[in-house]
Amino acid sequence: MPSALPDGEPVPADGALPAAALAGSADRPLGFYLHVPYCATRCGYCDFNTYTADELRGAGGASASRETYAATLTEEVRLARTVLGDDPRPVSTVFVGGGTPTLLPAADLGRMLAAVREEFGLAEDAEVTTEANPESVDPAYLAELRAVGFNRVSFGMQSARAHVLRVLDRTHTPGRPERCVAEARAAGFEHVNLDLIYGTPGESDDDWRASLDAAVGAGADHVSAYALIVEEGTRLARRIRRGEVPMTDDDVHADRYLIAEETLSAAGYSWYEVSNWTRSPAGRCRHNELYWTGADWWGAGPGAHSHVGGVRWWNVKHPGGYAQALAEGRSPGAGREVLAEEDRRVERVLLELRLADGCPLHLLAPQGADAARRALADGLLRPEAYADGRAALTLRGRLLADAVVRDLVD
Repeated sequence: MPSALPDGEPVPADGALPAAALAGSADRPLGFYLHVPYCATRCGYCDFNTYTADELRGAGGASASRETYAATLTEEVRLARTVLGDDPRPVSTVFVGGGTPTLLPAADLGRMLAAVREEFGLAEDAEVTTEANPESVDPAYLAELRAVGFNRVSFGMQSARAHVLRVLDRTHTPGRPERCVAEARAAGFEHVNLDLIYGTPGESDDDWRASLDAAVGAGADHVSAYALIVEEGTRLARRIRRGEVPMTDDDVHADRYLIAEETLSAAGYSWYEVSNWTRSPAGRCRHNELYWTGADWWGAGPGAHSHVGGVRWWNVKHPGGYAQALAEGRSPGAGREVLAEEDRRVERVLLELRLADGCPLHLLAPQGADAARRALADGLLRPEAYADGRAALTLRGRLLADAVVRDLVD
């Protein structure tokens, strides 16, 4: 089942934020994440807050239905307008994720986007993305998405090999994601991403190379490649525990990462975040950059997380409870935390160090600065960036990113 929400203090019934959270907001970009919690089936590795029809049947009734979901979510967008008051910022990025957003009609996704546009306005160059399952779209659907205002689409490819997809419980057929890229281009999408996963039990180096080659050959201008993480409570974790498939291996992950860097670099992609490559700066996912740089975003939908001015909060998980709260005129927030300055400093180091530009050295505490000097001597940080006042990872540093980050935030 989906992962648990963290603890936190109660969210006010009207969702009000402390005045300090809105101070200086004009200097920060504002994005919206819109969560669609529905999936046709549950992938074996997934612990996201998603629900199949069987999981919702008898638990929330009509209030949890896909048919009424767009109207429900727009109520939270209106709540956001009330909470943020006369905040003048137009929205710079919108990202619709899930779940499988494209299980909803394209017109419903358009209604959700229209609510953001009507309440806040969209920046002239706003990036508007939706995730999509390759089997849940066709040329007509993609054309309709483009017509209602989406200009970026992200397809869950994961692998080009059928046996790897079976282990992940992915339902699309090999080759379909590549055709989706062509269909998205034909529909007028300027930017297209393919998501890949490496380190699946039973995947070989050749399987991984085939997946990378397929993504490159498809012509996507952005590729995300993530190491498989086996989350407790998932079907895959149970299969590994029973010995049906082998456990993933950190050394294999490192080898696969090097293969990804070699293949994608040779094809003209550049990394800009540890797990993300793009053919040009314009192809970067600007919405994710909001997360990585601590900007403001409002997450609408069951279980969605938000952050505004150092206040982070998260919604109730179940679609039925979410819909009920909004129907009663209450915030669907389940809990929140107000981050202290030290918390915000640590988070900046944690997240910005993963970026190609790295994080400013002045963010490091004395012990972290000592660790940075050691990391530089060990070849984990780039000397030219260090000389310019930034801690930025080398390729070897990227392989050990989690350990480097732990040292620098101590």
